[in-house]
Amino acid sequence: MHAHAEVPSIGLIVWSEGDKDCSARWQSDAGLTPPKRVVVTDDTLTADSAYRLACEGVGILWRGDFQNARQLLQALVRRVERPSKKSHRIKATTPAAGTKDAFNLYRLSQSQRARTLGMLLIPFDAGHHIPLRRAPDVSQACNEAMGQSDSPYVMSLRELLGIISAHEWRKKGIEIPVLQGDNDAQRIHAHYGVFAPLRAEYLPLVANAALPKAFKKDAVAFDIGTGTGVIAALLAQRGFARVSATDLNPRALQCARENIQRLGLSKQVDVIEADLFPSGRAALVVCNPPWVPARPTSALEQAVFDPDSAMLRGFLAGVAEHLIVGGEAWLVLSDLAERLGLRTREELLEFIKLGGLKVVERLDARPTHKKIADENDPLHSARAAEITSLWRLVSV
Repeated sequence: MHAHAEVPSIGLIVWSEGDKDCSARWQSDAGLTPPKRVVVTDDTLTADSAYRLACEGVGILWRGDFQNARQLLQALVRRVERPSKKSHRIKATTPAAGTKDAFNLYRLSQSQRARTLGMLLIPFDAGHHIPLRRAPDVSQACNEAMGQSDSPYVMSLRELLGIISAHEWRKKGIEIPVLQGDNDAQRIHAHYGVFAPLRAEYLPLVANAALPKAFKKDAVAFDIGTGTGVIAALLAQRGFARVSATDLNPRALQCARENIQRLGLSKQVDVIEADLFPSGRAALVVCNPPWVPARPTSALEQAVFDPDSAMLRGFLAGVAEHLIVGGEAWLVLSDLAERLGLRTREELLEFIKLGGLKVVERLDARPTHKKIADENDPLHSARAAEITSLWRLVSV
């Protein structure tokens, strides 16, 4: 779903322990910078004290029992999510739901939440070994996410739990009913840092939309920003003899190649490192760009947030040059940005027009994910009305 490369935050974290000055490599795929002040603590630290330290931006380097650290993180989550008296006082001035200001306030609160919860830190020895009591063996999950490590480092517990969760998803896979085959042949295995197709309402659109007439002349397709490779796999199963799937994210490239190989489609699909388009032309060029024009704060968010709609505009501006006569471009896009006041429908249509394209059909689907029913979600009204569309475009 994205074509950007991730930029993890790797620096140095320093602290005092006993009468010694210590330091280690800082690891954060979420882009967090290492805290300037660090305290070393263990199971004697109370949740209230930990919350005060975290709110002040003080790193809490854990030396106690690992499972107790997990419980402490859960306690911090409860405190972060507990409404404050101040929040009730300012409720009258809160921006209206479904507005750009409401979205920006939501993003700010999410960033602050992530920063606070990211203050509980876990030490690692070389080889991704955690030198704490009752610590799990996370070496395989960390190797998958970050590669091998031959030196000690420090990471937030919250990020580690994300890596462990991604490892489990990678093993289990995500069922994609529109893929052909049985059992594992209908599953996509997402890697850490690669957007997983858990929201899959757009995939039946790709699986069922009428193919362009040019397909009969030259059954070549491009999948731009392939991510897990799920769209490229669908195109191959729909009969395209050659599919070029592009991305810039090294994790996505590896993920897509493994999924394509697992599905037995390697002879049809070529996964290529490229910024948007591969060379040549195709009967069909598909792109599912990040849906929201905002700045991502982590590698995974680059699949959702696209500053100034750069990838969307780049695709629409260049795709006509990569279509054969009678070919089509399929743009898969949610209207969430429009409902949040971040982009207008008129702007999208202008992008299409400037690219020398016209709309021949728009196929719509409504999402079914849990957040559309969560009335406590600050973006609920926008999410509840959201529509995901497949825009069939041709050259003018």
